[in-house]
Amino acid sequence: MDLLPWGGLRRGSTVSVRGSTSLLLALLASATAEGCWAAVVGMPQIGVLAAAELGVAVHRLALVPRPGTDPATVERTVAALLDGVDLVVVGSPVAPNTARRLTARARQRRAVLLSSASWPGSDVELRLERGTWSGVGEGAGVLRERRVSVHASGRGAAARVRGADLLLPAPGGSVRIAHHAPAAVEAV
Repeated sequence: MDLLPWGGLRRGSTVSVRGSTSLLLALLASATAEGCWAAVVGMPQIGVLAAAELGVAVHRLALVPRPGTDPATVERTVAALLDGVDLVVVGSPVAPNTARRLTARARQRRAVLLSSASWPGSDVELRLERGTWSGVGEGAGVLRERRVSVHASGRGAAARVRGADLLLPAPGGSVRIAHHAPAAVEAV
């Protein structure tokens, strides 16, 4: 994905994804398709069917929808998953000192830590700015695709702000770069 400075998710990095569960699942889809294992912690709204429809290899996905309300339990759960899973998504808010410890653990274990909210010290932050659906015409039809504007910022190699328009989902449920339609040519 062109939004990430490394051309994709980099082991040992921390990425926050704000404003789009679909974008988060698209990142998991790409990684699980390549054989990585993933876990999602603290996001009960994510289900297996939704993940599968966006291309996640669900046989490589662990869901921990409600890890508990005790911050220490959430931290231990995420830390344990970082020890044995390639990508771990954190949906529960964590304190800044917990975020630092989990970021260090992800880096040490060469796992990717993804957050569905702002994450102190993340390498990259992806933000969905806006989106429009297409497919319904004249009050009838089926939603076919959603064009979204995503901006990336961060630190280090990601310090340069980037942006891209994506189809999320594109026809068939995938994600791809949205190409602008050519300008209409008027017949003379």
